[in-house]
Amino acid sequence: MFYREAGDFKTSYRSDNQTFPIAFDRYRYYAVLAVAIGVVPFVVDDYWANAVLLPFLIWSIAAIGLNILTGYCGQVSLGTGGFMAVGAYACYKLMTAFPELNIAFCILLGGGVTALVGVLFGLPSLRIKGFYLAVATLAAQFFLVWLFNRVPWFYNYSASGQISAPERTVFGIAVTGPNTQAWATYLFCLAFVIVLGWLARNLTRGTVGRTWMSIRDMDIAAEIIGVNPLTAKLTAFAVSSFFVGVAGALFFAVYLGAVEVGEAFGISKSFLVLFMIIIGGLGSIFGSLAGAAFMVLLPVLLKNVLVGGLGWDTVLAAHLELVIVGALIIVFLIVEPHGLARLWDLAKEKLRLWPFPH
Repeated sequence: MFYREAGDFKTSYRSDNQTFPIAFDRYRYYAVLAVAIGVVPFVVDDYWANAVLLPFLIWSIAAIGLNILTGYCGQVSLGTGGFMAVGAYACYKLMTAFPELNIAFCILLGGGVTALVGVLFGLPSLRIKGFYLAVATLAAQFFLVWLFNRVPWFYNYSASGQISAPERTVFGIAVTGPNTQAWATYLFCLAFVIVLGWLARNLTRGTVGRTWMSIRDMDIAAEIIGVNPLTAKLTAFAVSSFFVGVAGALFFAVYLGAVEVGEAFGISKSFLVLFMIIIGGLGSIFGSLAGAAFMVLLPVLLKNVLVGGLGWDTVLAAHLELVIVGALIIVFLIVEPHGLARLWDLAKEKLRLWPFPH
């Protein structure tokens, strides 16, 4: 009864085409934002920040980035982990070379560097697609990890080969380094998620997003009607890599603090983000968030219930997690290719018609 369009009048094309055309959806969105900004920082502790909230926020940015490339533009990529490493190492070099530069600018510039690298590795998409493009981006993953391992300049000639984030502050509050507080790092990452999520939503609903989707649906027909495949594919690679680079910089500087490229940004991270958008829903910003939440919460849930509650072995719980994720991917690909986002839309459609037959 409360989820209806009745009485929610639109007097302009802009209001009719807004992201949340139903008033209840808008109020729910504002309520979630209000809780995330005004309540969570006062109750969050180190465990919830490090185990759930920070990983969810950072992986959400990475999932949105990959979804722009794969879900909206149809270009398959298995190099997400390598591009995250580019963002992390670019941020590290900027932090150490320019100590006075604000950490937010270091992260954004790290994303900019990743965008340039993404365009470079996106050039093969002009001639190949599908499985062959996936193999090309997989090669980029291995090459980038090898590069950061073998060239000492990237890790400032450290004997361990590890990079560590120096302490940086925002408004006098540390957000990187050993003296951070859970609420500060949470709000810092949340600000990036809100801004980048808003940016991605508007990009995908505008002219740029339509060109991406036309290339995804039928690239030859898109070229015939005037879409430039060079511009569309390379902008998708650039924007996607920017998001992934920002996620990599946050993952290194704010979340982990110190990383070794092979362990932190290996091929498993590329598959993890891919699983997020498959389970969450291809071609959906909400699906990226839902997939990231699922992949972050599932290990925590299994660890607390199976290991902590039932006394299972940790390795067995980890294997069960892989089984569950693999089974869900198969189910979603067969039954509902658009993932959790589509299930959410179906639930809302049924709620709008309830209690009438449908």
